[in-house]
Amino acid sequence: MVWVRCVRRLLFGPIAGAVFVAGVVGLPFAVPGYSQVRQTVSEIGEEGSPARVPFTLLLCAVAVCILLFSSGLRAAMRGRGASSIGAYVTGATALSVAGVGVFAFPHPLHNVFGLSELVGYQAPLFVALGLRVIPDAKGVVRFSWLMYALIWIAIAMNLTAIFRSGAVWSHLKPCYGLVQRALFATWFAWSAGTGWLLFRQGTEAGRR
Repeated sequence: MVWVRCVRRLLFGPIAGAVFVAGVVGLPFAVPGYSQVRQTVSEIGEEGSPARVPFTLLLCAVAVCILLFSSGLRAAMRGRGASSIGAYVTGATALSVAGVGVFAFPHPLHNVFGLSELVGYQAPLFVALGLRVIPDAKGVVRFSWLMYALIWIAIAMNLTAIFRSGAVWSHLKPCYGLVQRALFATWFAWSAGTGWLLFRQGTEAGRR
């Protein structure tokens, strides 16, 4: 199968998550007084921050990993005769992530690229729909449905920031940094799990 030759690109799903987590955990040590619990990820690399340049480089590196992962995902889905829309939606996340890094907060485009991440958050849905007719992809399909549900729970929690007078927001505000990170962590957990599951299937198919 042709997609087996691209199987290593699927590992960039886990790599993207690992790079992002390492950067988000490590870079705040260069920002005096920064709180992982209260503050958003964007504040790590906002204008005037000592971590501004490393943060931009971090997100651009993550974007490259996502593009490579989406390329492997496209090959895996097309090679099985499934719709590859999920791969393209995944690839769109790369543009959003890079834009967030290049246009640092409070640049007007920062929030535009941030909101555009909602497109990429639909990737698990389209991957699940695309692979649902493939008998040996049931594990990936179930995993994608689960992560898609968790992503929307995380999105709902993040949207409470819009209604700042609500009771839910009053409870989440002190730990909003963790609430935002939960959304990112869920999407990257999906990319890591999906990449690994399809990588294993691809290597097994390559041995036959």
